[in-house]
Amino acid sequence: MPARVLQASSVTGRVAVPAPPEPAVEVRRLPGLTPYARAWELQRELVRRRKNDEISDTFVMCEHSPVYTMGRAARDASNLGAGEEHLRSLGAEVFWSDRGGDATFHGPGQLVGYPILRLRSHDTHGYLRSLEEVLVRVLQEYGLDGWHHPEYTGVWVGEKKIAAIGVKFSSGWISSHGFALNVSTDLSWFDHITPCGIREFGVTSLERELGRTVPMPEVENKVVESFLRAFG
Repeated sequence: MPARVLQASSVTGRVAVPAPPEPAVEVRRLPGLTPYARAWELQRELVRRRKNDEISDTFVMCEHSPVYTMGRAARDASNLGAGEEHLRSLGAEVFWSDRGGDATFHGPGQLVGYPILRLRSHDTHGYLRSLEEVLVRVLQEYGLDGWHHPEYTGVWVGEKKIAAIGVKFSSGWISSHGFALNVSTDLSWFDHITPCGIREFGVTSLERELGRTVPMPEVENKVVESFLRAFG
């Protein structure tokens, strides 16, 4: 994006100097707990506006109120445990989403990131690996060895999954949906489903691995830094 230029002053005779460039990616943090339907609708609107070049690339972060979602890889409700009505009785919503992936949980203490980007490269697998690497680098700052599983999308610590990823690509190569990083998530919510359709791995969180409280704003800042290094 070309830098804006400040005009020269005819009074002082100063030459034009470049102004600081506008950010290539706008970062938005939604306050409080965001219902999944509201975030989904926001993404659709941002995708439409990005496709029409009405906005720049945008990175939305939020925490959701409790919700179970099923992605396009889910052919039935077999990974929803005792079923949708049971999950709703626990106090969670249930959505069949247009993202990639299978069943997962979103809720308080989990940082969800939704990048709305026009992909310069049409390498969708490369994009997924880049999202994983963003989170691996954040985990490294906490002294944790996150890794990419060769068969499954997401990020693991040891033998447990700490971050899920599910995305969508719209016409014009605009990305939406994204990742969910467990920071201080109540992991018992995952006991009611088969997360991502994977039975052989459990789930974990940043606080579970570190054995201490981790402030969410601190994690957000590290994620933004890592994300902008990769995509900004």
